[in-house]
Amino acid sequence: MADSLTKSAARNVFYGGSLFFFVIFVGLTAHSHYFMVNTSTDKAGLTDAVARGKHVWEKHSCINCHTLLGEGAYFAPELGNLWDRWGGTEDPETAREMLKAWMQSQPTGIEGRRQMPQFNLSDQELNDLADFLEWTGRIKTQNWPPNKAG
Repeated sequence: MADSLTKSAARNVFYGGSLFFFVIFVGLTAHSHYFMVNTSTDKAGLTDAVARGKHVWEKHSCINCHTLLGEGAYFAPELGNLWDRWGGTEDPETAREMLKAWMQSQPTGIEGRRQMPQFNLSDQELNDLADFLEWTGRIKTQNWPPNKAG
């Protein structure tokens, strides 16, 4: 048996190992997507209002300040569990009205506090945004965020 690896054997080990780990990577990626789509996401709750709410979220670049399920900026609070924090699971109408009132009262003008801009959202946009945040609150996030405060 040879004491060293030949050039062709080294090449075969490299290509074989690369192919093996590429197949593992593709398999794990497919499994992750299957898990996300079929077990974590509330597919039945995806309505046109949720899609319009996502459009409002993107149009006003909310992710530039807020995080949503851990993604985004860390300047303002996490909103992935906002619906639960504001009691939307027990009383959705009150949570929706609280969200509308909060958005319409910005900026608060409290000294020393970060200020959220006033976006002058219509009632339709506010309802759609509330639907979107309610939908994100139903995603199974495997206990993310780690605390309820966001």
